[in-house]
Amino acid sequence: MAHPYRAPLADMRLLLLQHPPTQADADVQVLSELATFAQEQWAPLNATGDAVGCSFQQGQVSLPPGVKAALRRYLDGGWLGMTLPEAWGGQALSATLASFAGEVLSAANPALSMFAALTTSACKTILAIGSDALKETYLPRMASGEWTGTMCMTEAHCGSDLGLIKTTAVQVEDGDYAISGNKIFISGGEHDGSANIVHLVLARIKGAPEGSKGLSLFVVPKWLPHSGAANAVHCLGIENKMGIHANPTCTLSFEQARGQLLGKPHEGLKAMFTMMNEMRLVAALQGVGLSERAFQQSFDYATSRTQGKALDRANQSEGQADALVCHADVRRMLLTQQVFAEGGRALCHHCALLLDTVNAGGEQGKSAEKMLGMLTPIAKAFLTETGLESASLAIQVHGGHGYIRDNGVEQSYRDGRIATLYEGTTGIQALDLLGRKVLGDQGQTLLAFTQDIRHLCEIIDQDTAATAQVKAWAQQLLPWVTAWPELVQQIGVKAMDNREEVGAAAYDFLMYSGYVCLAYFWLRTAHAVSEAGQDFDPIFLASKQNAAAFYFARILPRAHAHQAAMSSGREVLSMGG
Repeated sequence: MAHPYRAPLADMRLLLLQHPPTQADADVQVLSELATFAQEQWAPLNATGDAVGCSFQQGQVSLPPGVKAALRRYLDGGWLGMTLPEAWGGQALSATLASFAGEVLSAANPALSMFAALTTSACKTILAIGSDALKETYLPRMASGEWTGTMCMTEAHCGSDLGLIKTTAVQVEDGDYAISGNKIFISGGEHDGSANIVHLVLARIKGAPEGSKGLSLFVVPKWLPHSGAANAVHCLGIENKMGIHANPTCTLSFEQARGQLLGKPHEGLKAMFTMMNEMRLVAALQGVGLSERAFQQSFDYATSRTQGKALDRANQSEGQADALVCHADVRRMLLTQQVFAEGGRALCHHCALLLDTVNAGGEQGKSAEKMLGMLTPIAKAFLTETGLESASLAIQVHGGHGYIRDNGVEQSYRDGRIATLYEGTTGIQALDLLGRKVLGDQGQTLLAFTQDIRHLCEIIDQDTAATAQVKAWAQQLLPWVTAWPELVQQIGVKAMDNREEVGAAAYDFLMYSGYVCLAYFWLRTAHAVSEAGQDFDPIFLASKQNAAAFYFARILPRAHAHQAAMSSGREVLSMGG
């Protein structure tokens, strides 16, 4: 029997201590309501949606029984418009609150959460670059959940190389465009859960330059909004895939479908990055939700399942077997899941705070935008990779019972596998981080981030209330912080002779960055716990300190291997011949 999901509200409330008290109290109330909804309405359908899946018949996609109704309850409840402006039917709530909400929804039901995430991201793209007419036509109905949205980029022949896109756009007499071409891997591209589906489609206007510079972005609805007539958008089929079975992955054919230009001509990829960056942060939250769900599944099982004697009780012949949690190696796996979930949550919360600062504008907003740009590929790639590790560990904790479907553990792994792939694979995120975000600005943003870490270490060192253990962790982190920009310099020097050095080092640089980032956030957490006071359960606070100790002792040292690997150079990557 699958384990019930419980939203980690205490940990979220701890992170909200960084906010003004009145805002934090309001956020906790909203989160509590959403958690109840996710736990009672979405989580119970996770296994059902996986087992039944979507059905495709004559171009129409039907969602699994119960899933459609659960999606409608979410949309009709007004949750979709949490962060959208009130002028368009939203609630204008913060990105930090939306970050927690996104994790809860994803952990409760990954398939359903994708409908919400894609629609919100499409709304924000229209909001950022759309004309007033487009905003008036689409935003109120999408914010209300009456219509849902998608992102249509990938084509069968090009994958992530979007410069090879063949979908065309030809302007017609009324200023609209006729869009023709096929798109694959379109999540939620066709379904019966909303009255209309609004596709954001990358295409090339006739006569545009070749490559990515010639792409434009178009709004192409399933049903034309003013006439209600069917648009020439057809679903050719849905994928038989590894996981996320309750969210259809569609092949769509656009056959001179009517669309409207979104933004400026030939700036489609730039415009689409608004949506892609949003979805990369969503993917990071999915990784955190996966780690949290895996931890809860594993902890529940390990504390109830008895098997074998713990080594410190092995000489006691009397009595029953011990619970799995009594075995040291099982605790190692549980703690690994915990530190990835809770450390990743802190990283995503920090990214959301930066996004709120960006949205506020001004000079602080510009600085925050650079920092968010650097941290986004780390969050997306590292947290989805560690989420998958957590899901794999859940299977290991359950043993043979994890490999069968009864406990829902293998579903978590299958559902989570895609998160490392979409919105750019781990390798693509790594190249973006090292090539564009770090080397591209001569390491200035990275240096600013390491200064933030050093500043925290200085504060802890001077804080008379900080424990000796927390002070020791601060000192332990400093050498990693010093080595981080030095590694960039070493790679940069090698890349002057051969640019392939960047590609050879990128993955290990990203993973190194992820481990150091999480060490920083675990240090912040450990320091905050000492100041949390009587507002939290002492057992919860002790658990946080224990997890921090585990992270610094057992997880941060993994960065040594990545440091050695990235320093080995490109030569060892030869395939021979």
